[in-house]
Amino acid sequence: MTSSDVLSPAQNAVRQKPRLLFFHSLRSGPSRRAEGYLAQVLQRGHNHDTFQVHRIAQEESPDIVERFRVAALPTLLIVEGKTIRGRLEGPRGARAIEQFLLPWLHTTEARARSRTVLESYGGGNSG
Repeated sequence: MTSSDVLSPAQNAVRQKPRLLFFHSLRSGPSRRAEGYLAQVLQRGHNHDTFQVHRIAQEESPDIVERFRVAALPTLLIVEGKTIRGRLEGPRGARAIEQFLLPWLHTTEARARSRTVLESYGGGNSG
């Protein structure tokens, strides 16, 4: 018997979601902007439940930052199981984050809504 055998279907679904690790600095303007862009992409595209999102501050967890070999902040990592599936260092706008997350976003319709919203915000490329 494995641990997944004793979990409810809802708990199993949560365990199978890819993890989105957001490495940032508490004192960094670019980190704060990236967090806003990330929220925009996930919320506007109706994808806020797609990932288990973990925010990791360099100041609070330097060991985790080192373990994942994060050299630049902010950095986004997608982890499925024990494998890193994607890495985006220094995202500069919502469009860059959306493009990075596109393989995991829910549906074509959600992608289209997200793109429309991003375009209405000027593409989210400032930054």
